[in-house]
Amino acid sequence: MQPRALELLRRALNNTQAVFRDGQWQSIQGLLERKRILVVQRTGWGKSVVYFLATRLLRDQGAGPTLLISPLLSLMRNQLEAAERIGITARTINSSNTDDWDQIKEDLQQDRVDLLLISPERLANDAFRQDVLADIANRVGLFVVDEAHCISDWGHDFRPDYRRITRVLQALPPNVPVVATTATANDRVVADVISQLGDNIVLSRGPLTRESLKLQNINMPSPAARMAWLAETIPTLPGSGIIYTLTQRDAERLTELLQINQIKAKAYHAGIPNNEDGTSAREAMEQQLLNNEIKVLVATVALGMGFDKPDLGFVIHFQRPASVVHYYQQVGRAGRAVDEAFGVLLCGEEDDHIADFFIRSAFPPQDHVSAILGALDQTDGLSIPAMQRELNLRQGQIEKTLKFLTVESPSPVTKIGSKWHVTAAAATYRVNQDYVDAIIAIRREEQAQMQAYMTHQGCLMQFLAQALDDPNPQACGRCKNCNPDLLLSEGYNDALANRAALFLKRSYQPIDPRKKWPAANIFAHYPFGGSNIPAELQAAEGRALSLWRDAGWGQLVASGKHETDHFADELVTACAEMIAQWQPDPAPKWVTCIPSQRHPNLVPDFARRLADALHLKFVPCIEKVRDHQQQKFMENSYQQAKNLDGAFQVNLEPKAWSPCLLVDDMVDSRWTFTVAAALLRQAGVAAVHPLALALNSPRMD
Repeated sequence: MQPRALELLRRALNNTQAVFRDGQWQSIQGLLERKRILVVQRTGWGKSVVYFLATRLLRDQGAGPTLLISPLLSLMRNQLEAAERIGITARTINSSNTDDWDQIKEDLQQDRVDLLLISPERLANDAFRQDVLADIANRVGLFVVDEAHCISDWGHDFRPDYRRITRVLQALPPNVPVVATTATANDRVVADVISQLGDNIVLSRGPLTRESLKLQNINMPSPAARMAWLAETIPTLPGSGIIYTLTQRDAERLTELLQINQIKAKAYHAGIPNNEDGTSAREAMEQQLLNNEIKVLVATVALGMGFDKPDLGFVIHFQRPASVVHYYQQVGRAGRAVDEAFGVLLCGEEDDHIADFFIRSAFPPQDHVSAILGALDQTDGLSIPAMQRELNLRQGQIEKTLKFLTVESPSPVTKIGSKWHVTAAAATYRVNQDYVDAIIAIRREEQAQMQAYMTHQGCLMQFLAQALDDPNPQACGRCKNCNPDLLLSEGYNDALANRAALFLKRSYQPIDPRKKWPAANIFAHYPFGGSNIPAELQAAEGRALSLWRDAGWGQLVASGKHETDHFADELVTACAEMIAQWQPDPAPKWVTCIPSQRHPNLVPDFARRLADALHLKFVPCIEKVRDHQQQKFMENSYQQAKNLDGAFQVNLEPKAWSPCLLVDDMVDSRWTFTVAAALLRQAGVAAVHPLALALNSPRMD
């Protein structure tokens, strides 16, 4: 059997000289013997080879189709090409190919599919479980769990839908071979995964050290300095590579700055829309990087597990990841099939703040759970939009809480059609706070471990290997601490840094006008009916000077709001410069502002000084006539708009008024600007251009 397997390996890899890596054939052989195997091997070792070759050999013996559960369907294209070369017919059922589902179901029934790929989220779909899974459950020839660390509550990337996998396992015949694969699991996670996969698990575990990778840490808190260093260093690095950022906005801004410096860069994150023809823009960028048509992808974790480019020359982190596991997984993408590759970790002043955000938002709090269960208990079921009208929770908070609850056993909620309902379990359900606290404690430990790595004086690769419980960690001899002669320069050009700082200060943010109310006839005090906001009541496009607490002007805005209760003159000058570049059309002829009862002088004082700088008249015509909760405490559009009902009145004589600037310190949901602009337009103002000092938008993925 091994000679046949070797022939298939060479055909799959399109390499007549290929040989099995240590542990690959042994894992395949174990699956042919109907064993359950956990494969923990470094990125690029060839875990997909194991389950693709096992699939081909098992199918040749008459076994049923392989069921592969993976969160990476969109990133498995090159692996599937290898599978096709050995005659494997692979199909997938996902939200992007609904037109093909009926044919795929028929092919499965007729045993014309060798391998079915699904995401773990597909297991939550009742129709899939009833129409597809129930039909093939007794015929599955091999069960594969890709990225198996996601099963573990203690893993760095736990996903609630992975909890369903153990239920599927329990429903399979006991003689079905199972393979679970991961590149990133320490002893704690390995033990947890093994406990969930069942008894008699065979563990295949290899070394983590990548011999070609040169690791280096550079403490560079200033974003402008990091941008300057990257602009100067990237052109000198071998091949093409990846820069990881923690937020979408950093990916976008860093990409723009690199492009300004004549570096072929593209931004890659979950918010990238598809192309106009419906094709995937992210897929196109992955292919450009694979073909070395661009120098660098600036990416969030959206480009994570599953992306395989053996000749990747460098991976650089613009900010410090949350855990050693995240870092190893990402930096390990470099240097798989080249003699030299660089893994550089930059450290920023914003790192801890971003890590804290992710830790705080990882689990739904008990008050969200109680609010949702309470609302459902009082009704005959609610859709998610209906819950937003009933509850002061964001759509994302509601969806996260419901997903968390659906994988609990027994679940306190169930979905029938578009509506969610409580079950009998809801009466006694409480979040297991001890469990949540234990997970959060682990995340804090991981954060501290990354902080320690940043300042570690010994071998950096050995530190990573020890943190991931590699059984035989060794000094690499190639990192900054082992061999300083191999260092990249840590200096940067002051002129470049100054230009980067200026670039950050000119990273103006558009404020798009809202065109619909969150619901029809939402207001009792204002005559704004219907769902659509008439064009004659809409705001014009606006601008925000900065991102809240961000490099550029964001820190100075935050200081003025929370420390001095006064916005500095530099912000007046910066806004005047922004307006000169923006050139709002039609041009504003006067300035007004949003009033506040909590800070009555802060924004009016700034707006008055801005009007003086622009040689325009300041008209404080908007009056606060009803106190309401602060908008920052309103969590969704319905609650945010409803909270403003009757809050303002415009004291203008009804007539034709020239265009104006409408000033506020912060913009988040845009509803304050939307309502105030509608009132101004109703009073006869020709155009209303919103202007905010800062945009509060923590886009983190």
